[in-house]
Formats: sequence, C-alpha cells, structure tokens
Amino acid sequence: MSADPKGKKSDKAARPSARERICETARDLFYSRGIRGVGVEMIAAEAGTTKMSLYRNFASKDELVAECLCRQEREFWQWWDRTLGPLEGQPKRQLEALFASLEAQVSDEQWSRGCQFANAAVELPDAEHPARRIVFEHHKEIRERLNGLCHAMGAREPEALADGLLILMAGAYMACLVFANKELAHSIGVSARALLHSELGVDPD
Repeated sequence: MSADPKGKKSDKAARPSARERICETARDLFYSRGIRGVGVEMIAAEAGTTKMSLYRNFASKDELVAECLCRQEREFWQWWDRTLGPLEGQPKRQLEALFASLEAQVSDEQWSRGCQFANAAVELPDAEHPARRIVFEHHKEIRERLNGLCHAMGAREPEALADGLLILMAGAYMACLVFANKELAHSIGVSARALLHSELGVDPD
C-alpha cells in the first residue's frame, strides 16, 4: 500500500483494482438482473473499465460467474463460522442459532432476490459449467456439516434431520421471493426448533 509523504493513501492505492471492480460489479448485476440478463459490456461499463480489461482478468464470462460464486461461498462460510463459533460443543444450540440468523438474514431487503446459488442453479443447467459445479459442492458441504451437527446432538435419524434442515434453508430464500411481507420468513427459527426437538423426542420450548 503506497501513501504520500503526509501519510495519506494515494489515489492509486485507494482505488480498487480493475479485477476487484469487475467482480464486485458483476456480483451486484448478476444478483439484481440475472446471470443471463447481463453481458460483459454492461459489466465493464458499470465497473468503469473496458471489455478488453475484463477479458484480461477473466478468460470468459463463465469464469467471472464462477469467481463471483466463489466469493459468495467464502462469505457464506464466514457467516456460518461467526454464528456457530461461540457455541462450540453445543450442536443443538448451534443449529438453533444458525436458523435464527438465517431468519434475520432473509428478512433483510438486500436478500429480496433470493439465494445466489439457487439462482445460478436455475440459470445454468449444464452440469459441466464451472459455476454449476461450485453450486453443487457448496450444497454438498452444507449437507455434510448439518449431518455432522445432527449426529453430534444425538438425533434419532440424523441424516433425515439434516436433509430436512437443508430443505428448510433452501425454502427460506424462496419465501423471501414469494411473500413480500416476509410472513413465512419469520417462521424459519420456529420451524427449525420444531424439527430439532422432534428428533430428540421432546416438546419445543
């Protein structure tokens, strides 16, 4: 990082790189307008760069889409770790906290277009598309982590519970698309607790 003699960052240091601007612009546009609804010319223009610069940083639009999803995935796991970390060793409470946090997240207006991964899965049906593979591996990892937590909490049918929680998570994002007043989104935490308690053979709190 460079700075002038007065200790201020130079304009060059303060301005994000072309690659960074392109990727962040593409993420916003893909989410708001859809992957197929956005061309590289629009991305370059909105990022304040050129189509040539875009292709210097990303070999293709497919590669750019994949990079955007990789960044989204990193942010997802950061959220996951922040939510579960303080409750280490308490799997049931970790799962409850996860879905309470999810409820708050999908109720936020910035998630009004649903889940980026689900959107990509709909728009990119080709199993060989690099972004499609990221979507699959992402959900596979979620399923495995949920499965581990369900086993750790002593669920009677941990695999079935994990799958039910994964379906609830996916449905949470769909609810924020369909119900503008977030009516169903506010039931996410309650629904998760009901599933967890039923697998332990106890009544919900």
